Amino acid sequence: MANLLIKNCIVIPMEKNLHEPGERYFVGEIAVAGNRIVHVGPVGTVPRDFKAERVLDAAGKVALPGLVNAHTHAAMTLLRSYADDLPLMQWLETRIWPLEAKLTPEDVYWGTKLSILEMLKAGVTTFADMYFFMDQVAQAVQESGMRASLSRGIVGGDRGLQALEESEALAEKWHGFEDGRITVMLGPHAPYTCPPDFLRTVIGKAKELELGIHIHLAETADEVETIKSRYGKRPVELMEEIGLFEVPVLAAHCVYLEPHEIKILSDYKVKAVHNPESNMKLASGIAPVPEMLEAGVTVALGTDGAASNNNLDLFGEMRAAALLHKVNKLDSTVLNSYQALQMATKAGAQALGLTDVGILKAGYKADIILLDFEKPHLYPRHDVVAHLVYAMQASDVDTVMVDGRILVENGQVLTLDEQEIYQKIRECSQRLTS
Repeated sequence: MANLLIKNCIVIPMEKNLHEPGERYFVGEIAVAGNRIVHVGPVGTVPRDFKAERVLDAAGKVALPGLVNAHTHAAMTLLRSYADDLPLMQWLETRIWPLEAKLTPEDVYWGTKLSILEMLKAGVTTFADMYFFMDQVAQAVQESGMRASLSRGIVGGDRGLQALEESEALAEKWHGFEDGRITVMLGPHAPYTCPPDFLRTVIGKAKELELGIHIHLAETADEVETIKSRYGKRPVELMEEIGLFEVPVLAAHCVYLEPHEIKILSDYKVKAVHNPESNMKLASGIAPVPEMLEAGVTVALGTDGAASNNNLDLFGEMRAAALLHKVNKLDSTVLNSYQALQMATKAGAQALGLTDVGILKAGYKADIILLDFEKPHLYPRHDVVAHLVYAMQASDVDTVMVDGRILVENGQVLTLDEQEIYQKIRECSQRLTS
């Protein structure tokens, strides 16, 4: 990869925390050598010994760390608009699970490619996936150049141990692949589908393999009542009791939390993923995100799968998150635009355990997106950060770089054949629904 200089852009490093003083963006330049950022600063500050083999004049554009979709089920793009306007359990049991039973490895491969195509065009450079046929998911990620944290979804019961063995094989093959571009977590689906004894087995395997755990947690009121009736505890309480939080945990949804449960998540440094659009569409409820943030919980942002969203647009997700909590609290100051942007960048990387992604800073991986601000809905520029959350559209993404490699240029994905993907998706969809 050639040394690259991006100049004359508005740079939003995302390094500052909410209450730190100073400017959150400036007109500047970014120098990239190999897969790393080597300099970020005002125009004209690049070290003299840096020799750029390519220069991108990004005037009129904004540079931002690549977005992180911290919870999704990528191949569920195949089920987009197939099961809408239903409550969660009916949605799962009568529509989603029966169709998923017909999925083949090839279906998942092409469904994942469609998802990656959509996410790259929308500025997402990293995603956390939980699904099955994960070798095919990893292959699609490898070919695309994207970054991903992959979890083979595991349900307790007869096939649970087999799925756990598949997870171990997935980790042996893919964890740390290409200098950490692909990582692996274990993916027990949820407390209501994985009994405590089985979860203890998963926890033991996570400790043995030194892997984190990606799980759905406290997503619906029905889940809370089910767990209470079975075990006499709420989901978070039960997970603490069985030792789940003794390993790094990525907990999706976290909608139904009491104050003492938020403290548990904070104490154990559990990372929560907020999925506002999916939670709204399935009428699951509103996660206590302001309370979690106040308690010091790292809260990332996810789209969930395209069957329950129905897109993978993280700009839309940021906007939905900010607006949802304002109206829920009747307080327009709750969850401001910079906090929403942090959830989609820096916090997302932290949630996935990626210590050198999510910030534009020397030494970090060169996961960078350039956004075209020469659009009518992005004038005038009173506040660039506010524009990103309240006015930006996914179609405004111009350039996407992962690990120093340009994957999207002028809005076009360079590593995937768009028309081939569409044709394969048509074939898969026709077979699944026939």
